[in-house]
Amino acid sequence: MIDRELVTRKIMLVMRDLDALRPIAAQDRIAYLDNPIHEVAAERYLERMIGRMIDINYHLLTESGHPPPVDYHGSFSKLADLGVLDREFAARIAPCAGLRNRIVHEYDDLDPSKVFEALQSAVHDIPHYLAKVNEFILRQAQ
Repeated sequence: MIDRELVTRKIMLVMRDLDALRPIAAQDRIAYLDNPIHEVAAERYLERMIGRMIDINYHLLTESGHPPPVDYHGSFSKLADLGVLDREFAARIAPCAGLRNRIVHEYDDLDPSKVFEALQSAVHDIPHYLAKVNEFILRQAQ
């Protein structure tokens, strides 16, 4: 059974981090790249938000009777199978799992410009993701 309180709490945490991240995302590329503190903050906020989104994905899938996906990327695709996300959006947002892995494991190939681009996508895509998840849990409660 889907734990609506758990999902709602995670949604609220993602929204709080997203709100904190918006001023950094509002900068232009040059201002962002000139400030290493903004880069570190953006990476950490993205890591936390994406991690919580993956937690939500796994919870929705497993508590809906589906096996856990083989990887984090697949957790977004499987939400399309469950009817939470449309396929096109799921395919667009799924690569954020790879960004999370690169941040967590501190891969040397983490390009600050790519993080900036991910940040720009996040401020548009994450609210859509959260709305779709919220719609799904409301439908399940009926």
